[in-house]
Amino acid sequence: MERIGIVGAGTMGNGIAQVCAASGLNVVMVDISEAAVERGLSTLSTSLERLVNKGKITAADREATLARIVATTDRAPLAGCNLVIEAATENEPVKIGILKDLCALLPSATLLATNTSSMSITRLASVTDRPDRFIGLHFFNPVPMMDLVEVIRGRKTSDDTYYWALNVARRIGKYAITTRNNPGFAVNRILCPMINEAIFALGEGIASAAEIDAGMKLGCNHPIGPLALADLIGLDTLLSIMEVFYTGFNDPKYRPAPLLKEMVDAGQLGRKSGQGFFSYRN
Repeated sequence: MERIGIVGAGTMGNGIAQVCAASGLNVVMVDISEAAVERGLSTLSTSLERLVNKGKITAADREATLARIVATTDRAPLAGCNLVIEAATENEPVKIGILKDLCALLPSATLLATNTSSMSITRLASVTDRPDRFIGLHFFNPVPMMDLVEVIRGRKTSDDTYYWALNVARRIGKYAITTRNNPGFAVNRILCPMINEAIFALGEGIASAAEIDAGMKLGCNHPIGPLALADLIGLDTLLSIMEVFYTGFNDPKYRPAPLLKEMVDAGQLGRKSGQGFFSYRN
């Protein structure tokens, strides 16, 4: 394993690129525009600088990590990667389009992975020419700080691909858990309905956003309240996940909270838009 490709330079993509490069792997990070690539590199560089300031890595470590990353809008270098991870937005048609394009570019031996947080690995694998060499690698945000990665096999994922993915997770310093290919896998299956219920409580006027978050932090020992966590995840992403649950399980208990839908319609998506359940404009 010498080089890993990452499609998407956003929050998840640049975080995955950082941990891979920091572990000594060469990385190709691709996005559709120069602006997106530059934003990804800037975020990654700032994250590394923060670690330098905290004394967790040296300035030399930071420079060595950055030197292992090629960030570009050109997908051609992905053909030289052993593994390519799709880390685009949580939108099935977008992911399917990317995966089909990658199959036309990549050698048949290249492994493909998706960073989806809720979608069927089997369904995504079915649009590729290598379902046996396709797997889910679900990282958590912020990737450099979160130790966990969920490894999800599709119905046709081979044993070799599965064990190779486990080795990748260990190589980059992550703790891997294996989950079944069900909507939301393990963590989001538990987490997102809890956040959705907090939004229901807010919409029904049970308590204010600050009080709900304080209650969960001080009463349940959560490090961050569910509404602040929703803002961090992105309300549009959370809505997409809940809609996958609602459709996938055909169960009304997974229906997205009306307030969540309204806020997404209003463009109040959380930290990335500057306004969610809390304000981040300053």
